[in-house]
Amino acid sequence: MMKIIQSYLFKKFPEIIYGFSTKVGLNRKEPYYFNMSYSVGDKKEIVEKNRKEFFKELGLNSFSIAYQKQIHSDIVKIVDKPGYTGISDALITHVSGIGLAISSADCAAIFIYDPKNKIIAAVHSGWKGTHKKILEKTLHLMFEHFHSEPKNLFAYIAPSISQKNYEVKEDVASLFDSKYLKKINGRIFLDIKKANQDILLENGIPAEQIEISELCSFEEKDLLHSYRRDGKFSGRALGIIAMREI
Repeated sequence: MMKIIQSYLFKKFPEIIYGFSTKVGLNRKEPYYFNMSYSVGDKKEIVEKNRKEFFKELGLNSFSIAYQKQIHSDIVKIVDKPGYTGISDALITHVSGIGLAISSADCAAIFIYDPKNKIIAAVHSGWKGTHKKILEKTLHLMFEHFHSEPKNLFAYIAPSISQKNYEVKEDVASLFDSKYLKKINGRIFLDIKKANQDILLENGIPAEQIEISELCSFEEKDLLHSYRRDGKFSGRALGIIAMREI
């Protein structure tokens, strides 16, 4: 049994392949469960098998995925072939059959589709990426390079950590508008989903074309990976978006 989180927004488009992996798959057990990352201490052969079966469920394979080394940057890359793409935290492609991958265990993962110009994008945006506005930089590259228009874009913010579980220190809090912060008994909590939703709205994407998962990675301990919750024993999810030929 494998549980994969879907987007109802993307289901409107038969040409879009989308899936976000969970802890549940191949009966994997603690500490890493159904983990997609080679860098957390899990055995390489187990991760390879996990990825292979996850991609197969989506109708893809290991050789059709574009990967990046995520470093919480504002680097956005346009890719036209699968495989390792180097250091970045956002990928854009116009090529069908390439799955854009985002690794996540609390950070916001945002996926975008332009059905008019047939462009997809995948963005990794933790507090650093959100502060650096990597999502906005991705959108602007879509506007400038591919002539995408905001009115034609559809966006999905995948499961990530909710505000009530995302405590930050003053140095991080000072980087964000107060509307994204909540102070309780001297503690400060950041709303990473709302901050990225507002970037989408401020750049002209219609509200009804934005979907935000209500799932909190921290709270869904039986379903989702969370670094904040599990620390060094946390696995990682992969979110994948791709276009298929119709």
